[in-house]
Parts: sequence; C-alpha cells; structure tokens
Amino acid sequence: MAAERDVTAWRPRVPGVVEVFHAHFTEYAYPMHVHEAWTLLIVDDGAVRYDLDRHEHGTPHDTVSLLPPHVPHNGSPATPHGFRKRVLYLDGSRLGADLIGPAVDSPDLRDPVLRLRVGQLHTALARPGDELEADSRLTLIGDRLRAHLRPGAVAETPRRDPALARRLRELLDERVVEGLTLDEAAALLHAHRAHLVRAFSSAYGIAPHQYLMSRRVGRARRLLLDGRPPGEVAALTGFYDQSHLTRHFRRLVGVPPGRYGRHARVRRDGEPAAHPRA
Repeated sequence: MAAERDVTAWRPRVPGVVEVFHAHFTEYAYPMHVHEAWTLLIVDDGAVRYDLDRHEHGTPHDTVSLLPPHVPHNGSPATPHGFRKRVLYLDGSRLGADLIGPAVDSPDLRDPVLRLRVGQLHTALARPGDELEADSRLTLIGDRLRAHLRPGAVAETPRRDPALARRLRELLDERVVEGLTLDEAAALLHAHRAHLVRAFSSAYGIAPHQYLMSRRVGRARRLLLDGRPPGEVAALTGFYDQSHLTRHFRRLVGVPPGRYGRHARVRRDGEPAAHPRA
C-alpha cells in the first residue's frame, strides 16, 4: 500500500509567517534538508524522530519543536501509524539569528502552556479575518520561545501601562471597520508589539483582538435591527465575510446573526419582540 500523505499549506496575511503547513504522513521520511525559515512544529498524533546537527531528537505529543534555519535535519515516523503535524515557518523578524545556537542545542521544548498557545495560533491562522488574533498570539509565543532559549537572561516583568492601553483602545475605536495590525499600532504608539498586547489585556481584561471583535459585533447588532441582511452587515462592519461574522456573533450573542435579525425586531409600539430560545 502506498504511503498516505494528506497535506494542506497556505500563506496567511500575518507578518513574519512564511507558510503554514499541516500534514499527515504514515510512511514518508524526509531526507536531510534545510529551510531558510524557522520551523515551529507540533505533533497532534504519533511522533516524529529527526536528526539535527548530527544528534537524534523526537517529538512526543506534549512537545513544541523549534528547528533553526540553515541547519540540516531530516524526519521520519516514530510510530507504526505515522504522524500528524502542524508547522509554522517563520522569518527572521520573529526570531533572530542569535537564537540559532541555543535552538540547535535544545530544539524540543516541554512546555504545556506553549504547546496550547501554538495550537490556538494554528486555529486562528486557519480563519481568514482573524489576523490580529493570530499576530497577537504569535507575538507572545515568540517571547516565550526566547525565554526558553535564553534561560540566563533576565525575564522582562510585565508592567501595567494604562495610558498606552487607553491610546490603543482609542485607536481601535477609530479603526473598527478597517481594522488594525500590531505593526501599525506599534508604529503609531511607539511601543513594542508584545507590550501593547500585555498592557491592553492587563488594563481591560480582554485582548485587543477580542475588543475589536466585540465592537464589530455591537455595530452588527444595530444594523441587523435596522433590517439589513447579514451578508451586507458583514461587509459594513469589517468582517471578512458572512461566515466570519456568524462565528463571532454566535460566540458573543448566543444566536447567529440571521436568527437575531429575524426575531429581534422592534415593534412599532416600542416593545421588543421576544427572542426564541437558543
């Protein structure tokens, strides 16, 4: 029987991400090769064994593996049923060349929090329109990776910065429909991307991408009450498409926008119509 190969790959609109690669291989083995980008790898099923700089390594389920650029490595299944993996290829804007040596020495990182965050990042990357969430998650992942690879460095203590958080909120309020990237916010507010995310989350108990989606859903509710169809509302409120609106609207309101629009009409006498049970 031929080896099973199930592959999905794409380039998201997130700065620093060269490629997203999801694959399920049963028998295929990679020969020795190199990448120009950093390889951030998690394995969801099975395991991979690989050689990096003439040393053997492996990827058990709870591990995050970080393979540096320009260093030869291979890869093959370590279990009879192969492996299922999710990979990010990152350019040098996310991780610097100074980390190549430490990554060669310790490419497999046992960190359940990091493993969870990388999985959440892949989920965000698979959803067009959620680039701010993906960028925010990747920014914090980069900080955690650097902390692993520089264990002797003094960790930066997160500090409150309510003034910066307020300025970012004002900027998000001004850009509800057109949106905002972390790079744009960092340039406009003269702050580091990771500090922006942490300062905002600390001040308001919600991440910048969550705040932006909440504002968009709020606008969508008003337009739906005006009788606008969901597809039009999605375009008017900054969502990628109607399915993007539906996902966030259902999460925050409890019902999809079409159902909300049908049953949340305001009667002529001002008495709101009752919502059906979700």
